[in-house]
Amino acid sequence: MKKIAIILTIIAGIFIAGCSSKEEESFETTFDGSMEHVHGMGYVKDDGGLYLASHTGLKIYRDGEWLETSKNFNDYMGFNTVDKGFYTSGHPGSDSKLPDPIGLKRSFDGGKTLEDIDFEGESDFHVMAVGYSSHDIILMNEAKNSKLEVGIYISKDKGETWEEVNASGLDGDILAFSMHPTNSDYIAAATSSGAYLSSDGGATFKSITATTEISTAVFFNEENLYYASYDTHPKLVKYNIESGEKESLNLPELTEDGPVFIAQNPKDDQEIVFYTTKGQAYLSKDATKSWEQIVEDGKVK
Repeated sequence: MKKIAIILTIIAGIFIAGCSSKEEESFETTFDGSMEHVHGMGYVKDDGGLYLASHTGLKIYRDGEWLETSKNFNDYMGFNTVDKGFYTSGHPGSDSKLPDPIGLKRSFDGGKTLEDIDFEGESDFHVMAVGYSSHDIILMNEAKNSKLEVGIYISKDKGETWEEVNASGLDGDILAFSMHPTNSDYIAAATSSGAYLSSDGGATFKSITATTEISTAVFFNEENLYYASYDTHPKLVKYNIESGEKESLNLPELTEDGPVFIAQNPKDDQEIVFYTTKGQAYLSKDATKSWEQIVEDGKVK
C-alpha cells in the first residue's frame, strides 16, 4: 500500500506540474494580426523577446515568431524594457481590475503580473526612461499628483524617492527620454528642437543636432547614443558619448516617416530594430547594413 501511495503521489505531482506548465505556456499565444498605437519597444535580456507595447497589450517577437499575451490587455504608456522585464505606466485593459490610470508599474515575468511602484489611480507617465541594468528612472510629470509637482524627476532607488532635475538647456517639446544602461549621469532627450545629451544626471543638457532637426527617438547602449531625427529626410545616427564622434547609419527607404523607437539586442549588438510613426518596423542583423521589415502598416509579417 505504501508503494502504491508513493506512486500516486508522484503521478499527481507530474500532473500538477504539467497543468502549471500548460498554464504558463498559454500566457503567450501565436499572433498574426495588427497592432495599434505602439507606445514603447525593447528587448528583455532574460527571455530574449522583443516587446512592443500596443493599445491592446504586449506583442512579442521572439526567434522569428510573433506572439501576444492571452490576458492583461493594458494600454501601456512610458513603456521601457530592462534586463529582467519592463517598467510602465498607462491605462487598464478591458480585462483588468486596475484603477485608471495604473500609475507606475513593473513586471519581471513577461507581463503576467504587475508590481505596483506608486501613483496608482493618479498619474499616467507618457515620457519616461529606465536604466536597462540600473533600473534608475527618469520621467516627466505633466500633472501634479500626491508626491510630485509638474516637472522632470529622477529616482535612483527604483521609485522609492524622487528628486526634481533642472534640465537646463533642454529646449522644445520633449518626445522621449533614454537613460544609459548602467551610468545614470548620461540621459538623452528627443525633442521638437533636436536631440539633447546630459552627462550630469539631467542637471544640464547640450544639443547634439542641427537647430533645423526634430529628434524622434533616442537609445543608449554602453558606448553610444543612437538617435533618430528628421529634417528634410529621416536620419539614424550613432553618437559616441565619450568622443562625440558621429556615424550616420543606413536606413531603409522611408516616405515621410521615421523611427520613434529604437532598440538593440543586448545579446547581439549587430541586431537593431526600429518602429516608425506610420506603423512600420524594421530589423537589422548586420548593424544596419541591411533591413528586414517585420511590421508593415501595423500588420506583423
